[in-house]
Amino acid sequence: MAVLSLLALNAALALALFLGLWAINLRTRDPSFIDGWWGIGMAVMAATSFVATGAQGAHRLALTLLCVAWGVRLGGYLLWRWRQHGPDRRYATMMAAAQAERGWGYGLASLLLVFALQMPLQFVVCLPVQLGQIADPGPLGAVAWAGVLLAGIGLVFESVGDAQLVRFKADPANAGKVLNTGLWRYTRHPNYFGDACVWWGLWLIAAETGWLGIASLPGPVLITLLLTKGSGVPTVEGTIAKRRPDYEAYVAQTSGFIPWPPKRSA
Repeated sequence: MAVLSLLALNAALALALFLGLWAINLRTRDPSFIDGWWGIGMAVMAATSFVATGAQGAHRLALTLLCVAWGVRLGGYLLWRWRQHGPDRRYATMMAAAQAERGWGYGLASLLLVFALQMPLQFVVCLPVQLGQIADPGPLGAVAWAGVLLAGIGLVFESVGDAQLVRFKADPANAGKVLNTGLWRYTRHPNYFGDACVWWGLWLIAAETGWLGIASLPGPVLITLLLTKGSGVPTVEGTIAKRRPDYEAYVAQTSGFIPWPPKRSA
């Protein structure tokens, strides 16, 4: 399938789905569920690309299965968390500020600040599983297998990290405390590190298919920047020190992103 045709198909599908979700958000008055669509929407694009390009080939299959596994796992977890804990205070603050300071209605604010922003970001991050399915170079080679391994490690890493955090928060005795055991002993954000590993692994698989796959490099670069400099680490750590007194000591000892043995206490 031609490159532009595939990208146009996925863009049109993403636009239709985001508009549909925005319409649902107008009824719920809470855009928090869009976080769950971040992963699920990419799984949809991976599956659509797989079918559109012939539904065969080792690289296409590897890209699709890994992306769908990642997207369904992450999306399901974030939707469950939303249902358990209710509206995300980040979105509530954003909507209130847009309406109070800019005079925007809820519909316009949620469209421009949430849905219209996430759609292009999702599309760019997902480039490896789109462009990586255009060509079929045959069996997986060493680079692709390295990508499968890295993506698999990332998927396990973030899944275990999320499970450890859920279990920690479920214990009332841990209220106000900091999780510094398990994977969280080696990185303050094992879930984000796992995310980055998944997408760099998918890019390696795509890169083995030729120049189009290599050209999908903006995908893993963007997700890494979002996780480390954008809506990931800075957003989470912005106010957590005020709510958890031990967090500053945890920051001083624990790597911010890449897993590393904790520093010794002074």
